[in-house]
Amino acid sequence: MNVAANLETSTLYFPKSPALVTGEKEMTYAEFNDRTNRLATGLLKMGLRPGEHVAICASNSEEWPISYFAILKAGGVVISLASLLSSDELRMLLEHSKPRFLFTNSERLKDIDGLRGNQGIEKVICPDGDITFDHVISSGLSSFRSLERDRTDTAVILYTGGTTGMPKGVMLTHENINHPAHNVAFCERTTQGDRALCALPLHHVFAVVHIMTSTIMSGACLEILPGFDMETVLSVIEAGQVTKFFAVPTVYTRFVTLDHLEQIMRNIRYCFCSGSAIAVEIMRQWKERTGLNMHEGYGMTETASAVTFNHMYRHVPGSVGTVVPGCEVQIRDAAGNILETGKEGEVCMRGPNMMKGYLNNPEATEEAFWEKVWLRSGDIGVLDEDGYLTIVDRLKDLIITGGENVYPREVEEAIYLNEGVAECAVIGTPDKVWGERVVAYIIPKVDVSITADGLKAFLKTRLAPFKVPKEYIFTTEFPKSTAGKVLKREIKRQHLEKNK
Repeated sequence: MNVAANLETSTLYFPKSPALVTGEKEMTYAEFNDRTNRLATGLLKMGLRPGEHVAICASNSEEWPISYFAILKAGGVVISLASLLSSDELRMLLEHSKPRFLFTNSERLKDIDGLRGNQGIEKVICPDGDITFDHVISSGLSSFRSLERDRTDTAVILYTGGTTGMPKGVMLTHENINHPAHNVAFCERTTQGDRALCALPLHHVFAVVHIMTSTIMSGACLEILPGFDMETVLSVIEAGQVTKFFAVPTVYTRFVTLDHLEQIMRNIRYCFCSGSAIAVEIMRQWKERTGLNMHEGYGMTETASAVTFNHMYRHVPGSVGTVVPGCEVQIRDAAGNILETGKEGEVCMRGPNMMKGYLNNPEATEEAFWEKVWLRSGDIGVLDEDGYLTIVDRLKDLIITGGENVYPREVEEAIYLNEGVAECAVIGTPDKVWGERVVAYIIPKVDVSITADGLKAFLKTRLAPFKVPKEYIFTTEFPKSTAGKVLKREIKRQHLEKNK
């Protein structure tokens, strides 16, 4: 088994169909596979051996998927790193993963001084590096088939966010990636005629597995943008060829404020929201404006994307859907006991897409599982009688105020019902009397007047008194990850720093 074999299969069936689009350039499957073969055999000529690590630290481009599939074809392991890592972060992760080769940009060369040679990085592949991307391709062969790997062999290592301390390297096997990619293609009914738009960073599990791998597996077309730029995204969608749209909640929140949204989205048949939970009110507005359901699913880096899907044929707003084929979900209490239907607890999962473990971290790997097979998500959820899973909140985000449990997501859902709110984030901060106090950060809509007293009065009619935030802070932007996810931990850190 080799994840890269999916590219070869799609090339066999659809050699002349468009595979990649970047800007004005379009590449067919035959051309994509040819360049990937040449790069893979070029890496083999450089001495790459099966199982060796090769890192990619670069922004979205045509070269990213070519590098990804070439490394896998040659039997290597892809170390996928965010292009916006700081110098210290990049050095830390390279020292941890120990890649033999590195694909990157010339601007990064100064950040890796001292990490080359002496059992460090042997060659840096970039315009001003040891060898260029095009030179490696020119040295390779057009005809090549992916090297056979065991389904349990590591294919890709993705690093988690690292909210505290060292980020963990999630080891995903060929089976781990193939399974959810197939499920995504099936659940989204992806066909050769689809064109999926990817403006999310390709180093992230959602972009690399859910969007890119499932699209290539389906023989569909992947249109890649360097990053999310509102004007560019709207221009590409309005051009009319994109049929599938993927974005994070903050993007959809901005979209529902646009005039003529119905016209803009007229050719989109499927849209999906990822990264974090989106308010049901935003989903309602989206459906009302576009006629499209905003689909959600549930997964994490450790599950290589999809575990559940909110389906086309029985879409339940606020839910993340039912379990995909081959996976199982249980709700457990803090002691690991299985809870009955309708009870809230930690979401635990098992299936062919559960990670192999964390790179060089057996302790964290052991802690991540119950009975070595049931992955602990760290999310609080509940299953209904029909098998639909609803995510209540993150265990770590739970606020305990005056002995009462407050889930930030529930408070945020109520805040979004106020017409003056564009975005919000609810956190808990230390309080001498209550233990923790509920604090709401608010981004108001443009040209809308909104006050703390007015919002508090609004929420008192919708929430229990202990859930109503005691403090309201108005701002113009939130700190976000490269994938566009609001970083509550950073909001909390800044809040605590400011209120020392």
